Amino acid sequence: MMSQSVALLGYGRFGRALGQLFAEAGMAHRAYDERAEVPREFRAASLHDLTKGAAFVIVAVPVPRMRSALLDLRPHLDASQVVLDVGSVKVLPETIFTDVLGEAIPWCGTHPLFGPLSLALAERPLRVVICPAKAHPEAAARARWLYERIGCEVIVQTPEGHDRVMAHTHALTFFVAKGMIDAGAATTVPFAPPSFQAISRTIETVRSDAGHLFAAIARDNPFAPEARKELVRALTAIDTALDAETAGVDEPEGGAEAQARVDPLAIPDLGRQSPDLKEARDHIDAIDGEIVRLLAQRMQLSQRAARAKAALGAPVLDGAREAELLAARRQWAATSKIDPDAVADVFRAVLTMSRRAQG
Repeated sequence: MMSQSVALLGYGRFGRALGQLFAEAGMAHRAYDERAEVPREFRAASLHDLTKGAAFVIVAVPVPRMRSALLDLRPHLDASQVVLDVGSVKVLPETIFTDVLGEAIPWCGTHPLFGPLSLALAERPLRVVICPAKAHPEAAARARWLYERIGCEVIVQTPEGHDRVMAHTHALTFFVAKGMIDAGAATTVPFAPPSFQAISRTIETVRSDAGHLFAAIARDNPFAPEARKELVRALTAIDTALDAETAGVDEPEGGAEAQARVDPLAIPDLGRQSPDLKEARDHIDAIDGEIVRLLAQRMQLSQRAARAKAALGAPVLDGAREAELLAARRQWAATSKIDPDAVADVFRAVLTMSRRAQG
């Protein structure tokens, strides 16, 4: 393989974030975007300048612009390069790749399952879906190498399999969030219950990280319309049942088991034996998983802080900062009516982890 440099066509929010990952991995990259400002050190003067000598060419433009972007790129590409997209849908890009590049230029569809916000918060692990092209199996292997080089976990899927899953996850999440936003759901109510707080975080993530993708995800995923209709049918049935219950319509006969089978308001039991205990344990496991995820995120931010300290010539250990941090956490604990000494012990352990990560 020649150089391992990367060419980025498109330098919007995601293109910039991806470029930062390449820079942190020590990989040379250039970018070209007529609609966005590219820093001088990464800026290519033209499409020819962008692609010259690059091992990878990443098309980081919205899916509706992908065909025209590839047509513009095509005269500047050769068979030694691998062309990737980063779209949130994969069936449509596969068709475009086939039409424009065919068997002449190696290509592979990819979908990084992260965005600028998750990168800014140092969320880990980073995951990416790769959809190999039958005509270019070696391109998929090289795409895997590239993403693993920047710290991603790779998931291999077919374009259809990817879009089916995304229709019932990604697209539905955006659909629900958009509906709640349009319905006037307030995400900052101080007395909102924990169940809504979780939904609120989802709404804010959609709004800040990728709200502009809503139309494309809903329109360009061929499986999204049916997923939306399934959800609407389910919600309509629940709404009808609630109206009927409010109006005092008689309950179905046949006992509790028969009623559970037909009652659209029934929620599956968490367990026959001590459901309260099972529920508590399930929630504890979920919280512990979230704590571990947040610790990993905190370690990533600690490493970022260490790089900033190194640039300033400052030492890793900052005793004054650690003392202030522990005092603040003790106060948080007291406010939450839990043991401040125990919380301080926990954060001393966290600080030890952080120092190791910064070392």
